[in-house]
Amino acid sequence: MNNIPTKQEILSWIEENPTLTAKRDIAKAFGIKGAARIDLKRILKELEAEGHLEKRKKTYKDPERLPPVSVLLVTGPDKDGDLYAKPMEWGGEGVEPVVLMVPRASDPALGAGDRILARLTLVKGEDHHYEGRLIRRIGSNPKKIVGIFRKQAEGGRIHPIDKGADKEWTVAADATGGAQDGELVEAELAGPKGRMGLPRARIVDRLGDPSAPKAVSLIAIHQHAIPDDFPDDVIAEADAGEAKGLKGREDLRELPLVTIDPSDARDHDDACFAEADSDPANEGGHILWVAIADVAAYVTPNSALDREARKRGNSTYFPDRVVPMLPDILSGDLCSLHEGVDRACIAVRMVLDAKGNKLRHDFHRALMRSPASLHYEEVQDAMDGNLNDRTEPLLETVIKPLYAAYGALVAARKERQPLDLDLPERRIELDEDGKVRSVNFRERLNAHRLIEEFMVLANVAAAETLIKKKTPLLFRTHEEPTPEKLDALRETAAAAGYTLAKGQVLQTAHLNRLLEQAAGSDDAELINISTLRSMTQAYYGPDHIGHFGLALRSYAHFTSPIRRYADLIVHRALISAHGWGKDGLSPYDIEDMEATGAHISDTERRSMIAERDTTDRYLAAFLSERVGNEMTGRISGIARFGAFVKLDETGADGLIPMRNIGREYFHHDADAGTLMGADTGMTIGLGQRVTVRLAEVTPVTGGIALELLEIEGDKMPQGRRSPAGQSPRRKGAKAKGKKAATKRKVTRSRR
Repeated sequence: MNNIPTKQEILSWIEENPTLTAKRDIAKAFGIKGAARIDLKRILKELEAEGHLEKRKKTYKDPERLPPVSVLLVTGPDKDGDLYAKPMEWGGEGVEPVVLMVPRASDPALGAGDRILARLTLVKGEDHHYEGRLIRRIGSNPKKIVGIFRKQAEGGRIHPIDKGADKEWTVAADATGGAQDGELVEAELAGPKGRMGLPRARIVDRLGDPSAPKAVSLIAIHQHAIPDDFPDDVIAEADAGEAKGLKGREDLRELPLVTIDPSDARDHDDACFAEADSDPANEGGHILWVAIADVAAYVTPNSALDREARKRGNSTYFPDRVVPMLPDILSGDLCSLHEGVDRACIAVRMVLDAKGNKLRHDFHRALMRSPASLHYEEVQDAMDGNLNDRTEPLLETVIKPLYAAYGALVAARKERQPLDLDLPERRIELDEDGKVRSVNFRERLNAHRLIEEFMVLANVAAAETLIKKKTPLLFRTHEEPTPEKLDALRETAAAAGYTLAKGQVLQTAHLNRLLEQAAGSDDAELINISTLRSMTQAYYGPDHIGHFGLALRSYAHFTSPIRRYADLIVHRALISAHGWGKDGLSPYDIEDMEATGAHISDTERRSMIAERDTTDRYLAAFLSERVGNEMTGRISGIARFGAFVKLDETGADGLIPMRNIGREYFHHDADAGTLMGADTGMTIGLGQRVTVRLAEVTPVTGGIALELLEIEGDKMPQGRRSPAGQSPRRKGAKAKGKKAATKRKVTRSRR
């Protein structure tokens, strides 16, 4: 070709040949040789200056187009299940390109947040710009960190907020995201750590003042990646929901099903009613109704609501807020069994004998109207003779029959012998500014126990029905303790003077016997905590294994579908098993049952950790004004770096670091779970009563450092303090070596 190509010809070539865009490739395509290359170079520079091209190393590309092979971030599937991605870097001025992933059968499953390398094909006339095919996944999702940003001359550092963490991250000047000194920030690791120096991070979100009201739960939400904003399509779908009528349902509106919840509860997902059984063949028996909100009628399989609920797995509860599984229009209104309004429900009618044994049961898809939304305290007060305007008309017809049915269930419970732990629950009360007003322990009332027993029985009924009808479901599984954990419990019990039988099949009755031995003694809390620690973590799964802690062969969660996705799956299973409608289990629900169980077990653990971390931070904030005060507690854990203490007044957990334990070196015995003084022989072990001084509190991490003053009423002995970082053994060896050197020096003679 003799003529130099026009700018449009060059742009057309680059568009049609995205892999041949080096100057050499362009020159070869148009037959440009010799001195004519100078003119080509000039045209390319002009195109670059005009913004039509962007030079990357030796190649040119359209800045509004993505390279044929690009790094993408998967944004997740849409409502139709199509998987989309976006470029990790976009320098164009137009709309950010949307990439539709076209998976092959051999491709691994991709989810939102995955980073991938993909081959792109430009498409026209579609609602997306490119189609992508996976080349490979790039590592894992970037590690997210939450911390306090400290500004420096160039960039800054992020200080950790995790208890016990000391790792910091450096932030370059162009990666601060405008964060100010002292702000709480969310960041992600930015590239590999060098051979020397701190790891690098890039700030992606500014979370504000860490000391601000309600910032504590915000820290946990971001730290544990708990979704707290609903996408627009989920909100739109929830807003479109309408109250269900009587069509396809039984009318239970005349049945006085009451809800009994905490006084500050916003949602009511269960209601109950009991009456004496009039059947002469069941003298002294009871009929118990438990009605649960019919969430499955609103959250249908593979809807936007369903996908979001599955992703969250469960609601997460903090002292200052709730991160719900479902939008408020459902959780707080349409699905909530409010007083005096018609609500869709799935109810189970259970017939009990005089001893509390369930004789039979049946399920109903119905419409109910609760006559009253009661709370635990007023129900208990009513039974104790302190009536109010709400409970007085219900006492004889509703409240007393409920307690009568509960009395029968107590007898059945004693026969079954579920694990009977006595562990008080803390209640953190906040003022209007979000600061801790008080820390108390919740009083356990019979009204609490009544609802718990009713819900357990309803869950058993759901599992038994679905097993009988051979319908897939998610069981709540709790396996028995491992032999190693049981041995540790036996050692702890033996040290306190109690016995746990060995050489027989373990039953909850054996553990209850141990708990009864310790009841009322100073060791009661220790034995309860040690027994709890010996237990395995309960989980969800499709296999019928049973629940060890409750001493039940068949158990599934059915009673809280507003806040647990597992319960929603069981509701759908009941709908399918009874043929109540088309909103039962979908093929996907059935095929993915095991993966769903694993996922929601993980989200449950995530919520538990986040709730615990938040509680620790609130307790630390509450105690921060009492630094220097003396407090009592009990040794709750032993580690090589110190001893953990559970404080009596607040139930907070604090650490006595080694430096704050006496004035001697302490040896750690991991097998025995003790610390022993090298000079005095003093032994520190689990369960011992201590008096400590509050030495240091860090509210942002929840860290509490203590100084040991007394143990079992005795002052700490003042032994010889070994130099820091030097054990008595090393000190002795050094002294021996020094003595030998001195001797050699004295006996040396001149020749």
